[in-house]
Amino acid sequence: MVAVGHMMYGVNEEGFVTNQKITGSQKQEPIIEWNAHLFSSEVAKYPFHKNAFYRPDPINFSDDPLTIYLNHLDEIGIDKAVVVHPEPYGDDHSLILDCINRSPERLKGTSLFYPKDPEAPVKLAKLIAENPNIVSTRFHAHRGKESYLDSFDDPGVRALWRQAVELDLIIELHIGPSYASSAKKAVKNFPGCKVLIDHLAEPQMGNAVEFADVLAMADIPNVYMKFSGLSHFAADGPGYPSAMTFTQQVIKTFGPDHMVMGGVVPKTVDSHMTEYSAEDRAKVKGTNLMNLLNWH
Repeated sequence: MVAVGHMMYGVNEEGFVTNQKITGSQKQEPIIEWNAHLFSSEVAKYPFHKNAFYRPDPINFSDDPLTIYLNHLDEIGIDKAVVVHPEPYGDDHSLILDCINRSPERLKGTSLFYPKDPEAPVKLAKLIAENPNIVSTRFHAHRGKESYLDSFDDPGVRALWRQAVELDLIIELHIGPSYASSAKKAVKNFPGCKVLIDHLAEPQMGNAVEFADVLAMADIPNVYMKFSGLSHFAADGPGYPSAMTFTQQVIKTFGPDHMVMGGVVPKTVDSHMTEYSAEDRAKVKGTNLMNLLNWH
């Protein structure tokens, strides 16, 4: 099996049974997602990291997660994807590299390093030199997962961030609202850096005052928000209408030019963006990522 947005294959993160194929004639623009974690049952070949925050049960996974994931993309009509390196593997990227190197025309990947590791910037540079299909590095910082960093002001965070900017990578921020203020300082400290905020900044992990700091990041050029993680705070899938008042405010604040899709089927984007044109919805469903990654 393969984990798609922390769920098992068959039902994706937002609760849609993945059996509705979108034909090429229905699509006007390429559809690209950025979200899925791939796990392998072969723990001897792909061991979990000693510093992993959690370790899923490998009995739930397949020895060929890539094939399952590509079939999943085909079933819901997604053309390309950025695969997110899972936290349990730490800074060992063996599995994600094996997967994206088997399908380089369709997949790119992200990386993860420990900011408190003084060798992290060097490790990142080496990884990118050898694997240009890694397009991002990710920082974890939210309530319940404070072990990676204390603040985005930390020297180790800034050193790793600087290296990522020099390598022209996207900074993926899996943050909660309480970290938005210090994250914003880091973004402004590196003018022009490209930033993607994950899972709508996990709004359920903060309060309204803290989330105002998240919305304030929309004022900075090259900051994008990922339309994902709806199931983290809403239970009325598959469409999550209860979340629409919230998601529509986030979309309005960041704008369709700075939203990208992950972990949902394309019709979820459409249903939460009924006030927008087909062109604007297409931006969120793929065009923005195609341009951001120069993926033509």
